[in-house]
Amino acid sequence: MIETSIDSIPNIFQDLRASFNAGKTKSLAWRKKQLEQLFKMCDEQKEVFASAAYADFHRPTAETLLFDCGVIRNECIHVLNHIDEWARDESRSDSLAYATMDKYIHPEPFGICLIIGAWNYPFLLTLSPLVGAIAAGNCVVLKPSELAPNSAAITATMVERYLDTSCIRVVLGAVDQTQTLLKGDINHIFYTGSTSVGKLIMKAAAEKMVPVILECGGKSPVYIADDANIAVTAKRIAWGKTINCGQTCVAPDYILCSKRTETRLIPEIVKAWQSFYTDNPSNSDSYCHIVNDRHFERVKRLIDSTKVVYGGQTDAKQNFIEPTIMTNVNGNDKVMQEEIFGPILPIVTVNNENEAIEFINARPKPLALYVFTSNKNLAKTIINSTSSGSTCVNDVIFQIAPPCLPFGGVGESGIGNYHGKNSFDAFSHTRSVAYSPTWAERLIAKRNPPYTQKKTASLEALTKGHRNWLPIPRLGFWFWAFAALATAIATRVIVRGIKANKWDF
Repeated sequence: MIETSIDSIPNIFQDLRASFNAGKTKSLAWRKKQLEQLFKMCDEQKEVFASAAYADFHRPTAETLLFDCGVIRNECIHVLNHIDEWARDESRSDSLAYATMDKYIHPEPFGICLIIGAWNYPFLLTLSPLVGAIAAGNCVVLKPSELAPNSAAITATMVERYLDTSCIRVVLGAVDQTQTLLKGDINHIFYTGSTSVGKLIMKAAAEKMVPVILECGGKSPVYIADDANIAVTAKRIAWGKTINCGQTCVAPDYILCSKRTETRLIPEIVKAWQSFYTDNPSNSDSYCHIVNDRHFERVKRLIDSTKVVYGGQTDAKQNFIEPTIMTNVNGNDKVMQEEIFGPILPIVTVNNENEAIEFINARPKPLALYVFTSNKNLAKTIINSTSSGSTCVNDVIFQIAPPCLPFGGVGESGIGNYHGKNSFDAFSHTRSVAYSPTWAERLIAKRNPPYTQKKTASLEALTKGHRNWLPIPRLGFWFWAFAALATAIATRVIVRGIKANKWDF
């Protein structure tokens, strides 16, 4: 991977700012064209992307095709189907006091957005936020992770080939390039990665007073009730724990269940892993490896051989770690002190859901929470008693797939969210616009000094809020104006009729 020269970064920002100030990205036609090109890139070059990810960390081709290229393509189509609606001004109405004003929300781009991607899903976590940034009308600097160098390099090559580089640029490099980018002419930062680095990103954003979205990780727990379908539960957890070799931010990190459920669960998980990867996963083309030597050593150190009941084998030459189950784990064990981000599955036994809730709430809020049970009320109890970025019942990871649902963390697991409409909103400033008519000056003039008791009382009565009392709330100024006019006319007609002795009551 050829790194971008630090000296060239200011010129990149200068070019992007010129394009944004010229209004190039505000055109819906430009946005749609770029989204179509991004779709085309991820469709035509999917095999090239897959080869790069395989070279970086033995990632199975299917996982890149499905979880990176496939998801990005679907995100592009979803946004293209709705962008006209999302980019339209949204009218607002409220109390009668402000009914004469024409009020609406105008979504506008921030300007230049910096997207810092992650290595574990090297295309998805760089290009999926790009979909929202383009849709909202921004210029973008992409910074792929240097830990997946082949994937980063091919991203730069394909962006230059398919997209408008006067508005979208890729910067390759490591810490020096990232620090230079954070000091640059940016209006928004989107970061995916560890919580520790996320805090540094937030400090840099605070210095520049720019908004951030931080997609971090955490230890995502799984609670399995005794009434769960164990065969299905085991297969789904086995899948979610070992796709991408567990290097997934929303992977199930550890299990909470009773001893009885643990006894039934372990053989089923083992059976599922053997059906996925055979008895020798190191030779399986469907099993990913750890991304580099440093992460291999970190994950390996989390394995306590005295608590391993399945797996535990490693190979430093291939950065290979076998799918591993550990039991008799407690909250003080090393494996419970950090996000695992690898194929190790610790099981902590609890007696019931109350103990599980207490265990979860005693730790930082996770990016995801998983519950397996046939009792919907139990699932709702756990959801209402805990907090997490997202929750999935009777499955893992799939809650991030529907574009109608936002994805993001809470607390230490992240700030802000994206996907679908939320991606458009994430990269848009919602600008309030109000038109005040000049013909209403006689009404508005009551606000002007000098203040009198009568004027103040009149304004208080006009602007005082009231609870909705009609079945159809906030019917609007013209309804009330018509109703008042009709009442006045009817009253005048009745009064005139009485005076003329034409009405007999």
